[in-house]
Amino acid sequence: MDGKVLAITGGASGIGLAIAEAALAEGWRAAVADRDEAALERARGALDPARSAFAALDVTDEEAVERWVAGLAASGRLAGAVAAAGIAANVPALDTPADLFRRILEVNLTGSFLLARAAGRAMRDAGGGAILLIASVSGLRGAKGRAAYGASKAAVINLAQVMALELAPNGIRVNALCPGPVETPLVARVHGPETRAQWLRHLPMRRYAAPEEITPMALFLLDERKSGYLTGQAIAVDGGYAGSGLMPPTN
Repeated sequence: MDGKVLAITGGASGIGLAIAEAALAEGWRAAVADRDEAALERARGALDPARSAFAALDVTDEEAVERWVAGLAASGRLAGAVAAAGIAANVPALDTPADLFRRILEVNLTGSFLLARAAGRAMRDAGGGAILLIASVSGLRGAKGRAAYGASKAAVINLAQVMALELAPNGIRVNALCPGPVETPLVARVHGPETRAQWLRHLPMRRYAAPEEITPMALFLLDERKSGYLTGQAIAVDGGYAGSGLMPPTN
């Protein structure tokens, strides 16, 4: 993988940052984009500066995403892209304002599409690559308070399937990774004590994941040598949540 570029949106914290750290350890060059400039500064101190690049980026800005990806493609082979930027809200469907619903779709879905489209064009010209969209188990199953977030992540999963079909002839694989609850800054903001207790009651493993527990699957899906025949899939890394049935008592 030495010298290949991995572009990561939402890469300055949480799952995105954990993927960047793991990718550097496996020989990638990491290009980290995030709209949180304070988080970007912290990421600069955490990642190898000789093999990392950092950019302030709003993933809903079409022209900015196109420029960023074009610059990466010009600096080396863009072999991987991860759409990890996302926002969430825990609001009942009947209380969800339309503006909030639109904003969550704009960031989570349109932002993922813009990165995947730009990366797909660059990879098509370079002979292939892998695109990974970070979805969620909330896109696989309904969850209370997740009308907007769940809809956005379900759409991300379908987007990955459609792009996998269209880009396979170009040697480009596209998959969706569906984490369960992970201890990230976003989850810390959205999951209050009641929400956390509900998740823990329904998780067979009875705990949230650390971001580093999501990265092995992410790196596997990006590595042509390990997953070269795997595309169009939505893979849950969720402590058993998506596949669980009747749960045993907690005491």
